[in-house]
Amino acid sequence: MKKILIANRGEIASRVIRTCNNMGIETIAIYSDADKNLPYVNEATKAIRIGESPVQKSYMAMDAIVKLAVEENVDGIHPGYGFLSENAMFAKLVNDNGITFIGPQHDVIALMGEKIQARKEMQKAGVPIVPGSHESVSSVEEACVIADKIGYPVMIKASSGGGGVGMQRCNDEQELKKVVVSIKNRAKAYFGNDEIFIEKYVADARHIEIQICADTAGNIVHLFERDCSIQRRNQKVIEETPSPFLSEESRRAMIDCALKVAAHVGYTNVGTVEFVVDNDENFYFLEMNTRLQVEHPITEMVTGIDLVEWQIRLSCGENMPLLQHEINSNGHALEFRLYAEDPVTYLPSPGTLNVLTYPSTEGVRIDKGYDEGCQVTPFYDPMIAKLVIHGLDRNDVLHKAEKLFEEMKVEGIKNNLPLLEKVIQNEMFREGCYTTSFLSRQYSR
Repeated sequence: MKKILIANRGEIASRVIRTCNNMGIETIAIYSDADKNLPYVNEATKAIRIGESPVQKSYMAMDAIVKLAVEENVDGIHPGYGFLSENAMFAKLVNDNGITFIGPQHDVIALMGEKIQARKEMQKAGVPIVPGSHESVSSVEEACVIADKIGYPVMIKASSGGGGVGMQRCNDEQELKKVVVSIKNRAKAYFGNDEIFIEKYVADARHIEIQICADTAGNIVHLFERDCSIQRRNQKVIEETPSPFLSEESRRAMIDCALKVAAHVGYTNVGTVEFVVDNDENFYFLEMNTRLQVEHPITEMVTGIDLVEWQIRLSCGENMPLLQHEINSNGHALEFRLYAEDPVTYLPSPGTLNVLTYPSTEGVRIDKGYDEGCQVTPFYDPMIAKLVIHGLDRNDVLHKAEKLFEEMKVEGIKNNLPLLEKVIQNEMFREGCYTTSFLSRQYSR
């Protein structure tokens, strides 16, 4: 590839540009009116306005993005994550215009992006799934019957949902009746598909994902696991590798399961198989993300592998750059997501970053979307940066995190740095004893 258009913004756009520069590939960045002053706009070889600030008029405007890519004669489009990254129609449109979509084939995206169908496929593959409905739930009455059979609490989920959007826990029938219609309406608005399903809520669970990579020659490898259990509103805040919770036996079983998933659906490129794990280390398939994950840097830190480079090479039809016996995990890594949000309510807090400084610390990587003086607008996810820390072991990483948080400065808007500081001082977290309910139990209002 000689030229790639990045159909995304902010931090992930900067991340892709960095790898493209290393590979000698030109980059075309797109930006909305709200993003014209962000760092990635100046980092790309060329930057072009794509539209107004609302996502539907900019980063979700499929036809406009592909038209621009054709005009600029690009070889590939990198979708980043979020937005159009798991949109099968977009991937097909890209390919139909003679451009390489940097990701898997559109039919695999469609299969795994529709969660009801994905659950059925996993059953065929012999992969354990969370007990729940096997078809779309069409009415409140039907939802009540299924929930009674499964047993409360349950999770209502949008079949096309993701990123914590379109899912909610229900503790009883009264709550369920209120939630079903609202989730269906939200799913229709966000994803264009109002299908929902019901799963048993796994209490005190761990959210663990396996990074997999596959080429068109049939080679599939894993790059170990990531523990993503520190969450708010079903969205990840802190991730780490390796998991401080998993036994080696469970780790091996989950990795084998993830490789089975990839082989069963004919997956190619870089993706993630996600599991929910109970206290007894029973695990269940949650979903497959057919794209790069926000938390991919911690895997890069322990393996030394550039996953964006692998995405590009695999999408060009190259064989796996390394085979399984050549891939090793060294040390420990944690990622902390720095958000422009109230650290107590978790509500977004847009505004101008009057002060934003990061100290230079060994083993620390900052993947940032904003510089000092930039404005965080209400149009997009409020993540400012990812603070990625690598060390010899978990204690070494936590020591570096303490130093980083103490010395860095974020002023002008509310942000979650105070919360991150509290978490790393929390004894339960320091001992690795946490689940997806950690933040709500430890730091709820």
